[in-house]
Amino acid sequence: MLQRPRRTGGMALSEKPSVRFQRANFVVRDLDRALTFYEGVLGFEVTYRLGHHPDSYSIPVFDIPDGARLGFAILSLPGQPRVMALSEISEIVLEPVPHPRRGAIVLETQDPDAVTAASRELGLHVYEEGALTTHDGREGREIGIVDFDDNLVVIYLIPEDGK
Repeated sequence: MLQRPRRTGGMALSEKPSVRFQRANFVVRDLDRALTFYEGVLGFEVTYRLGHHPDSYSIPVFDIPDGARLGFAILSLPGQPRVMALSEISEIVLEPVPHPRRGAIVLETQDPDAVTAASRELGLHVYEEGALTTHDGREGREIGIVDFDDNLVVIYLIPEDGK
């Protein structure tokens, strides 16, 4: 079992956490097409891009069969470097992932109406808006969007007054 350091308050600046979240990753069939959503609609910026690398660690980890080509992009948001990645797997048939969906990313946006409108313009599935109530009672809006590869992105907004 992983031993966690004892905490007596806040963590010292020089102390590294035992686990640090680095980034989320979605598999896509066409990286350029996916970027029309992630860059063009959500506002991510590509900070690193890599073409096919036959010795990639992703091949065994994602159980990618021979003949596939891989591409990779790391995405950032202002003040949030390298928080998202897209792994392109092309030249093979990607079977649909059975539902219920197994994961999602959740993003706060200040203009959910613009994001949903632009997503619909791309032909993406946008779910009906839901009411959001946070753990501390604030109220807001949440909307699910399915990208070109059936990956789920949930956007939300909690107004300043929380109502």
